[in-house]
Amino acid sequence: MGPLSREAWAQRLAAFRASPSTFLAGPEGEGLGRDLLNDLRSEKLSEQTKVSLLALTLEFPVQLWPDASAAEAAATSLLDTLVLLAPRPSALRRPLLLAATAVLVAGDALGPTSGASGRLLPLLLGLAAGRDLGRGFGPASEQRPLQATACECLRELESCQPGLLRGCLGLLRGLQGREGPVQPLSLLLALVLRNVLVAEARAGARLLSLLTVGDSLTRDGSHTWDWTLARERDAPLQPLAPSWPAAEEGERGLAGLEPSPEEARELRATVAQLLDDAYLLTPVAQAQLLWLLGWGLRGLRGQPPSLFKPQLVRLLSTAQQTLLHAVLALKAAFGEALFTAQDEALLLHRLTMAAQHPALPSPTHLFYLHCLLSFPENCPLGPTGEEATPLLLGPQLCQGLLPSLHLEPMTLLARLQLLCLLCAEDEEEEQERGPVQSLQCYLGELLAGLRQRAALHGGPRASATLCFQASYLVAHCLAGKPALLTPLTHGLAQLYQARPELAPHFVDLLDQVGPELGEPLRVVLQQEVVLGSAGDGALHWHLQMLAKVAHRDAQSSTLRFLQASAAHCTDWGLQQALLRVCRTLLRAGAGGELADLLQVLAGQLEDPDGRDHARLYYLLLAHLSGPKLGAALGPSLTAPALASSLVAENQGFAAALTVQEAPASLRLRVGPHKVKGPGPVLQLLVEALQPLYTLELRFHVDSQVLEPLAAVHMPYLRPGRPADPVLLPLQPRRPAPTCLGVRALYTTPSGHTCHAQLPPLPVNFEDLFLPFPSLPKGAGPAFFEELWASCLPSGAESRVWCSLGPKGLEALVSHHLEPFVLAAQPPASYCVAIRLPPASRLLLRLGSPQGDGVPVALRTDDWAVLPLAGDYLRRLAAAA
Repeated sequence: MGPLSREAWAQRLAAFRASPSTFLAGPEGEGLGRDLLNDLRSEKLSEQTKVSLLALTLEFPVQLWPDASAAEAAATSLLDTLVLLAPRPSALRRPLLLAATAVLVAGDALGPTSGASGRLLPLLLGLAAGRDLGRGFGPASEQRPLQATACECLRELESCQPGLLRGCLGLLRGLQGREGPVQPLSLLLALVLRNVLVAEARAGARLLSLLTVGDSLTRDGSHTWDWTLARERDAPLQPLAPSWPAAEEGERGLAGLEPSPEEARELRATVAQLLDDAYLLTPVAQAQLLWLLGWGLRGLRGQPPSLFKPQLVRLLSTAQQTLLHAVLALKAAFGEALFTAQDEALLLHRLTMAAQHPALPSPTHLFYLHCLLSFPENCPLGPTGEEATPLLLGPQLCQGLLPSLHLEPMTLLARLQLLCLLCAEDEEEEQERGPVQSLQCYLGELLAGLRQRAALHGGPRASATLCFQASYLVAHCLAGKPALLTPLTHGLAQLYQARPELAPHFVDLLDQVGPELGEPLRVVLQQEVVLGSAGDGALHWHLQMLAKVAHRDAQSSTLRFLQASAAHCTDWGLQQALLRVCRTLLRAGAGGELADLLQVLAGQLEDPDGRDHARLYYLLLAHLSGPKLGAALGPSLTAPALASSLVAENQGFAAALTVQEAPASLRLRVGPHKVKGPGPVLQLLVEALQPLYTLELRFHVDSQVLEPLAAVHMPYLRPGRPADPVLLPLQPRRPAPTCLGVRALYTTPSGHTCHAQLPPLPVNFEDLFLPFPSLPKGAGPAFFEELWASCLPSGAESRVWCSLGPKGLEALVSHHLEPFVLAAQPPASYCVAIRLPPASRLLLRLGSPQGDGVPVALRTDDWAVLPLAGDYLRRLAAAA
């Protein structure tokens, strides 16, 4: 089979990129790598097509050659193709070098026994050194780009095999100052030097021979590559570290190397030359160079960091964020040995001013705030119980960085953390200045404002989430300040009293905070719940909260609340929530009063599942001691071994009787709208992913829009067998779109009862449409005109333009509005009357089509319906 054409390769590469695994599993996937390597030598394909083939090799080397032997063969073929290129200029040499390097590294074929590695490494080193390798490697104009590419390939190999170029350090150092690409060579030398410093520190060896040896060592390739360098004991230091290093990190390795005076002199000369040429590099490359040299030298004895001082003077005023981050890294590495007090003050002033700049985008603001929060002297450095270093970032400098309610959430939280640092360090000074002007007072007012926004009924969920995020941040940063946590505790209790539906947020907060806030918050929340009314609409949230905070210290008041709540727990969900509280009290060691309550529940609850659980809890409480009771209710690896083999064998018995939360095993969606019966009906389509028994669907509605919905029961579902549509009657309280929350309760073939939260179901505005009763023939137009006149003046009127599709007005009406047409003169005009329960109407007068649309007049007796009707017509126009 000959080489493929350019068009055939384009189709083949597009199919591969769309789904590599699917393509490789098909009939064409087996020979893709082989065909690619063969066609790289074809004269019929253009260099542009071959470059696209090599780009695929760089992106998917593991998929094309998944094992070491295949990668070795592919790299050998790529090197052969490189050697066979004509001496004229070619765009293939650099991609071929990159592809051969990527295939060896990704295929784990790089090693001393690899023939391709033995060919590639001397070739790369010769190109990087600027040697004349013959006419086969292109004209002189192509040597500089090839030299840069070779340096990049060597840097990749050194990163994957630290110490590989250890014997080439002297050669690479000798290339400094010569004509050639500065940036690739500088980064390569810095990486090799850093790895050598780490390795020699571990081994206690000497640097002088490595720094001074020249080109003679590299003539014998067998002595150049170090494949035996032991891996570092700790994780290797990355060129761009993701976090600030620990202060004692240098003591674990680099501090063990103390160079001799000659070595120190050579080392300083090498580093100084690299730093002097740093201004020629791009900002990202400069930052990487500073990281490599900084972490390579920070632990060396007798090496003052003064080498970095000229760079520090140059970079303290930089506007590049990458360089600023590198400066902060040097600050963390060398501290006062490199930075004077004036340097620190200037850097802090720059960060604070930049963090307040109004023209910068939000991510840049967050970056500067992160730098302020991570500034070493802003964080307590001493261990617990010792005095920490004072903050350099004082209140005067941060006046413009105080958080406020109008900020974006992420910016507000970052500034709030900064405020917490100031409050934690400045407590005594603030008390002297008085509570009105104190930062602590400002912090309390800010948290109060966040709680006030979160307490608004029907408010956005983001406001509540932000409030609890801020509360967690304050509790985490000010855990040792009880005077600041007490108002926060009482404020959160008032928030729960105002909006009990935030109970899940409170449960999550209690799981995350420490005992400094968690314990007092549990107490006040339990008091808020048990002192409230058991008959209000928030009973479900109260029980959910009690299941988290109930404790034996206040079990009498808790049990009285549960006894009062039992009469209101009429559905399965409330009964299960009540039993979860009883389970919590069982674990806490409650006694006789709980046994009385469980007896009452075992005979009073309507649901048989609830009665069985109450009876089981009563038997466990009556017959098991404390440790065995805890193990029976919650078996875990930390529970002590039970002496009774009978109990040990049945540890999972309670779990088997408990309803378990599981991923949804069914799909639920809304079917086409159908007008059936006296009220609106939602058609639900149910699809099972596994056999399901006794399925029950429970719906949570917006009480301002819909009346509560009864549960739907289905005895059996199985995959592949479509179930009959479920008709769910709706009883609107006002005509508006909404969403239904859905929970499913079902039994699996294994006998477990599971519940799952399903995605919300949308109830669109058109799902509420109902027609008017049937009229005698010919009475429609008069009846419509009577309805049209009755809408004003108490109602509202509007006119909109509705675009039409290619099928015209008749198709639009027949498809969407046919049941509601009272009078029609097709295709000239239509009169549409729609009932919107509970007591509203919507009238549409569709005029004659004009061009690509039709004018529509709207009238309604409920002004709130008008914008909803306009949105509905716009959706019809968009779908036409």
